[in-house]
Amino acid sequence: MRSAPAAETFPAHTPAAAQIFTTVLSHGPLTRLDAARRAGLSAAAVTKAVRPLLEAGYLVETPDQEARAALGRPASLVRVDGGRALFIGVKVTAGELIGVLTDLRCRIRVARHVPVPDRATEAVLTSLAELTRELQVEAEELGAPVLGLGVAISGDVDRAEGVVRYSPFLDWRDVHLAELAALTTGLPVTVDNDVRALTVAEQWFGAGAGLSDFALVTVGAGIGCGIVVHGRVISGAHGVAGEIGHVTVDPAGPPCHCGNRGCVEAIAGDAAIVRRIRETTGLEVADSAAAAALAHQGDEGAREAFARAGEAIGRGIATVANLLGPERVIISGEGLAAYDLFAAQIREAFTAAAFGSAAQCDVQTRPLPFEEWARGAAATAIQSFITPHDPRQSR
Repeated sequence: MRSAPAAETFPAHTPAAAQIFTTVLSHGPLTRLDAARRAGLSAAAVTKAVRPLLEAGYLVETPDQEARAALGRPASLVRVDGGRALFIGVKVTAGELIGVLTDLRCRIRVARHVPVPDRATEAVLTSLAELTRELQVEAEELGAPVLGLGVAISGDVDRAEGVVRYSPFLDWRDVHLAELAALTTGLPVTVDNDVRALTVAEQWFGAGAGLSDFALVTVGAGIGCGIVVHGRVISGAHGVAGEIGHVTVDPAGPPCHCGNRGCVEAIAGDAAIVRRIRETTGLEVADSAAAAALAHQGDEGAREAFARAGEAIGRGIATVANLLGPERVIISGEGLAAYDLFAAQIREAFTAAAFGSAAQCDVQTRPLPFEEWARGAAATAIQSFITPHDPRQSR
């Protein structure tokens, strides 16, 4: 269930108003004419849309000094006042909560890490409420209201209902997290899969801004994929669209926790790389950081494990490119700390497996600190505030 509406509602009462605001949010500052062109609306529609947003302080209009100097006539730019409202984003992991306080433009103002010693739902909710209160105190000093809370969690998450259907890292099933978090924090709550949340942030504020079709592939403990098609973040009929981690790339490969063999995640996830190194070298490698250090020292077994991971990721990305034809694939996630160990293999496997012009897809890497996962959660809260029934969220 979605939580109760915020005390303050966004003054965009038409789809056109929300569209203009999100256009300025992602691409501004813009002149009204540029905003109209980007949004595909008439100048009259833009004037009507921006009026209540200007009156409520969500948009501000200032002179365009460069245009005035060049053309000798008045000009103005419309931009979002980032300080008009604040949002909280929280990434839930098996061991900690990562929380951020962002402004309306999703710029991180404060970040906090809180350990979670117990994965039980009640314990996590208690920690979430405490973290939210801490960030609300910080918000008071910034002098703007907190208008929403976004929570990002790995696994099968139904954003429309606010339910965590299954999260393997927490061993949660059918947890009505949005409803429970709203009761404990008093804020409107949006809950989404962590990769899809990060995709929203990239779509509105990052490397996907302005693109109609792109994919975000995350590398680390798991291998995830967020997909944007025709401007919509796709979740699929059952909420699991984009599970690139469970695409089989080697039918004779290692078993995966999903029950299949040779999945991308079973070869390229952090645990899989560590396990492969232990098997081939006989060394008791502690974790992914130790695995990367060993590979950087030149150990052949360690380097082979990372190369094998890169090949699996490249094949998985090629599958996405062949099926959907995105303009860009963005590779991100904590696993990029060791990207130099498998970058060449990703590129080679992608080029070999991509069909025809799909190989022209722009594959980019975007290293992001772990707080960006929480920023993604905040982005979903901003999105829900602006467009409570966002048409760009598609099944």
